[in-house]
Amino acid sequence: MRIALAGAGAFGEKHLDGLKLIDGVEITSIISRTADQAAAVAAKYGAKHHSTELADALARDDVDAVILCTPTQMHAQQAIACMNAGKHVQVEIPLADSWADSQGVLAKQQETGLVCMVGHTRRFNPSHQWVHNRITAGELAVQQMDVQTYFFRRKNINAKGQPRSWTDHLLWHHAAHTVDLFAYQAGKIVQAHAVQGPIHPELGIAMDMSIQLKSETGAICTLSLSFNNDGPLGTFFRYICDNGTYIARYDDLVDGKEAPIDVSKVDVSMNGIELQDREFVAAIREGREPNSSVGKVFDCYRVLGELETQLAG
Repeated sequence: MRIALAGAGAFGEKHLDGLKLIDGVEITSIISRTADQAAAVAAKYGAKHHSTELADALARDDVDAVILCTPTQMHAQQAIACMNAGKHVQVEIPLADSWADSQGVLAKQQETGLVCMVGHTRRFNPSHQWVHNRITAGELAVQQMDVQTYFFRRKNINAKGQPRSWTDHLLWHHAAHTVDLFAYQAGKIVQAHAVQGPIHPELGIAMDMSIQLKSETGAICTLSLSFNNDGPLGTFFRYICDNGTYIARYDDLVDGKEAPIDVSKVDVSMNGIELQDREFVAAIREGREPNSSVGKVFDCYRVLGELETQLAG
């Protein structure tokens, strides 16, 4: 499996580290915004080709699939370009930053039949897999999820604290994780409401947001998001179930009394990004639809589109 990666920043390197651990995978091309960065990352990971243009990778016959870790605003257009070139594609979350663009990507996937997967990592984190497996087995049902997504990002910086060229978004990026995960664990979302705080005068986005969701099973979800939080950072999930309470922090899981739950045997790795990439490669090899395919996560973007309309009203 010969893979090109576009967007060799902080998150791109997480994918490259994961791909190194998958048998039979070769990283053949690195695409980045600057030639120096593309060359440096290609050298680090042994890629034979590097460029600043995605089209250069798409034209190569030694590229079977592409992973896009580029700015959100480019995702839909680039995903469609990859499929037009006959390449399977994994788009980092979010699929797009509009409902219309999300529909366009799904239409192209259905037209081509190629694997198009979206990086909804929470479906792959062992902590959330453990909960999902118990739900699927009929041992648990979610009554309520309470989720906090907190960062301190009053400037355009990436996960390494370095400046970046594009603006992140609480709704279309960070809320997408929880909106999809809630539906994955509790059923189709039938009600959604949102309020947001003031718009940042320079970044042009809301820095604080609150979202309420209800699923077809009657479960509810409360999601709080902030770029203003000067404290513990990240996303923390509390599952209040009919048979226990569980708190997930990335790949770790505890019960409601903070007793650790061993999730080390849930999958072949404790790294959600690696597991996500393993699913992408396996789906291509096996000719099947992956977990977090564009089709499977598509309804998340319907909900985000509805929330955007509410917030603009």
